[in-house]
Order: sequence, then structure tokens, then C-alpha cells
Amino acid sequence: MIVAFAPVPLLAQPAPAGPVVPSFWSASRRLERPDTTRLPSTLRFLTSDDYPPFNFSGPDGALMGFNVDLARAVCAELALTCTLQAVDFDTLLDALDQNKGDAVIAGLAATPANRAKVDFSERYLGTPARFVARTGLSLPGATPADVGARRVAVAAGTSHEAYLKAFFPQAKIQPYPDVAAARAALLAGEADLLFGDGIGLSLWLNGTQANGCCRFVGGPFTESRYFGDGLSVAVKSGNDQLRRAIDYALQRVWEKGVYTDLYLRWFPIGFY
Repeated sequence: MIVAFAPVPLLAQPAPAGPVVPSFWSASRRLERPDTTRLPSTLRFLTSDDYPPFNFSGPDGALMGFNVDLARAVCAELALTCTLQAVDFDTLLDALDQNKGDAVIAGLAATPANRAKVDFSERYLGTPARFVARTGLSLPGATPADVGARRVAVAAGTSHEAYLKAFFPQAKIQPYPDVAAARAALLAGEADLLFGDGIGLSLWLNGTQANGCCRFVGGPFTESRYFGDGLSVAVKSGNDQLRRAIDYALQRVWEKGVYTDLYLRWFPIGFY
């Protein structure tokens, strides 16, 4: 299904007290406004529909999510008519290469392997790691000294386990087969802390399974060699005109407060 949308005014909203909203743009760096007459008359975004809350199909089949809203905001800032089409995640880069779209916004990581195939905009979201503790545990932070020899649940074989082993050597690291088992250990009191992907933990804390049991402590931890470079928009290699236009639009969306509004809408328990 292809969803078309025309540009609409961007409305900035003040950030309420609460979650920290990340910023990947410098207010002192002024990007040049692009000449939109040199861009496609219709900007075609590709995404997938199976990655909530970033991009997914709602009850009526309409595409929804943080990435979807951010694509609309980019189009509004550039005053372009855009379309948004969902394809299988594994076929996104092939679809871009086959000119079925102009840009991909679907949680695609800017890994070295992907950078060899396409060009990426500047990062619009990171993928930090966080510690979660049961609400009753008094812990001032999550430094190695704070964590000490406490029991830390983590999914086995992950970059999060490797990070704990490298930087929290005094902790009693308790690997579990998967993230769900590590969360269950924390809920059951078998662990004092849980360490993992901040985005997933944010969604868990905001859901019914956590049942208000726990909270973030310390962090975020953002070392790229463990947790990646975050999320960016992909365009065809060499399409510098479009890449620069998207970079400009993303910065303006942030400056106007629209990015903050979208982040808090989709991640009410922020992961930074």
C-alpha cells in the first residue's frame, strides 16, 4: 500500500518536564536551505510495517509510528508532496536500488555493510543501552562503583553482555537465554538490575507486563562500537542533493520543537 500525503504546517510544542529528549544537531551549525526545485516532484519514502512503534500498520491498515510521522515532518519542512510505501524489511535496499522509492526510513542502521550500498543522512535517533532497577532499589546512578557486585540480568551473547564484562567487572553478571527471560528474572527478584537496549526497555516499562515494577537508573550508554551508530535515512549512493535536503529538514524539525513532540508522543518513557 502506498500512502500519499501533502505538506502540512509544522507546529512546535513545548517539551514537558520528564523524559530527556535526545538531540543530534548543533544549534550553531547552520545548514544551507536546499533548492527543492532540484528534488523529485514527489518524494517517495520506503518503510516496513512490522516495527512498532517506529513503523507499523494500525487497525485500519494505515501506516503509523515515529518514523512515519518523522517522514511527514521532513516533507512538510521541504514543502514537498510525499508518498510512503511499506515493503518487507529485507527488501528495502533492493527496492531503493530498483528506483521503487527515493529514501528509506525504517530503523535501518548505518552499519559499514549498509554504507557500502547506500548513503545515509545524519543520525536522527540513537540506540543506547540502559540499566533498569526495581522501584524499591535505592541506587544513585549506574557507574561501576554504584553497581558494584550487584546481580545484573542480561541477554546472553549480546553486545550488552560484552559491555558489562568490559566495563562492570565487579558486577555479578547473570546471562539469560533472551531478553524476555532477563526481564522475568528482574520481576521475580532473581536479579537486582537489568541491562539492555534502552528502546526496548522503555517500551516494556511503559507496558502492562512491567506493571510499574521498575525504573531506569544511570546512563544512557552510547558507545557506538557496542551499540551501533543509531538510525538514519538511507538514499541511493551519490544522491547528495536529497541527502543534504533531508539533513536540513531534520535539523529544522528539531529546531522547531516538532521532533520533541514526536519523541514524547511515541516514547512517553524516554530512553535517554
